[in-house]
Amino acid sequence: MSRSEQARVFHSLHGEGLLILPNVWDAGSARVIEEAGAKAIATSSAAVAWAHGYPDGQAIPADVLIATIHEIVRVVSVPVSADIEAGFARDVDETAAFVSRVVDAGAVGINIEDGSDPPDQLCAKIARVRRASDALWINARVDVYLRKLAEGEAAYDETISRARRYTEAGASSIFVPGATGETLIGRLVRNVGLPLNVLAWPGLPDAAKLSALGVRRLSAGTGIAKASLGHTHELAQNFLRDGRSQPFSEGPLASVNLNALIQRT
Repeated sequence: MSRSEQARVFHSLHGEGLLILPNVWDAGSARVIEEAGAKAIATSSAAVAWAHGYPDGQAIPADVLIATIHEIVRVVSVPVSADIEAGFARDVDETAAFVSRVVDAGAVGINIEDGSDPPDQLCAKIARVRRASDALWINARVDVYLRKLAEGEAAYDETISRARRYTEAGASSIFVPGATGETLIGRLVRNVGLPLNVLAWPGLPDAAKLSALGVRRLSAGTGIAKASLGHTHELAQNFLRDGRSQPFSEGPLASVNLNALIQRT
């Protein structure tokens, strides 16, 4: 599938129904998750950073992130969207230059966040990136609920205000992590205007309910990576304690030829 075809497919996946994204952290996890049935691949910034020995928060070297995106794109055939945090720059032109590298690596979408920065800054970044590309899917993350920048109705009002500004700047969808209640999510769907992305979170309704509410995108975020690291920790502890080999031949991938799965022709 060509890059333009992947971009078209990624756009269409936000058009109806619920796009579920089990976020990945490297090429191996991306290929396994594609094989599990994912229609698109999205990275988790935190999970990618952890996989390379860095904390989340733009601590990972930009070159390492770009190389990771390239390797993910190399092994999968579905569209890839990259979580680039705040764009790895404060200057809008530097952000656009970084996004250009992400696109050159093969991504057809990005996730870019406001964090604790003024929304003006993300507006300017989105507008600059949009001028450079009409085809790129820009998922604008509003962190009001995630970072508890406001409470109650004030949080809702601020989220809607930011969402509308990011829409005007050229965003393709709006990501509101930390929003969980059905009533709140329904209000966001009705008033955000663009496809709404929510994050897997304690208390979040299941996929069927989210779809009925009109949510268009559900992200696992760090969920799968954290669970995988937790399982690795448990296996290692048990092996260090008793040296039993049996657990390594159990599970859904125990009989799978991973070399054949990873290899792309």
